[in-house]
Amino acid sequence: MSEEEAFDLPGCLVRVRARDQAAARELVEHLYPLVIRIVRSHLPRRVAEEDLAQDIFLKMFTRLEQYQGTVPFPHWVSRIAVTTCIDQLRAQKRRPEFRWSDLSENEAQLLDNVLTNDDESPPDEALEARELVGKLLGQLKPDDQLVIRLLDLEQKTIREISALTGWNGALVKVRAFRARRKLHKLFTALQRKERS
Repeated sequence: MSEEEAFDLPGCLVRVRARDQAAARELVEHLYPLVIRIVRSHLPRRVAEEDLAQDIFLKMFTRLEQYQGTVPFPHWVSRIAVTTCIDQLRAQKRRPEFRWSDLSENEAQLLDNVLTNDDESPPDEALEARELVGKLLGQLKPDDQLVIRLLDLEQKTIREISALTGWNGALVKVRAFRARRKLHKLFTALQRKERS
């Protein structure tokens, strides 16, 4: 029997609703990997992951009576987590404009190589490229960041993104198109500034 099968989610939820503290701890332990994965994939690294995860669990417990059971409980919690991440991104102060000169020489060369070369990058360059993409994504609005991360970085389907965000499929496609266009403009602006 797997750990997933051993955990009695419906029974645990009944006990949590009856104010059983041990059941609440079990529920948090069971859902923690899911929540922390969502937090890490949707927020810049400088955000305190544990604090945000605690906020998500607090929202989950305060809204537990709203859970109707029409969707699997982990999906319901995922939606709370994604919404909380979006709210956190919106709350962050607007950062100053990101410039090519803000990049190290290695990052600038790497970004130029990644965007102009279709060959596979070595693993160390791939990691640096991911961090660099994170810096560029940080310049987008929270909803734009979210759709790019889910669609392009996590390879989620339009349907999965709709389920997580509550946006319809057409809205997901439009946001993705606009976000990609903004990302391209940011990169083009960086290149122009670097050349001048």
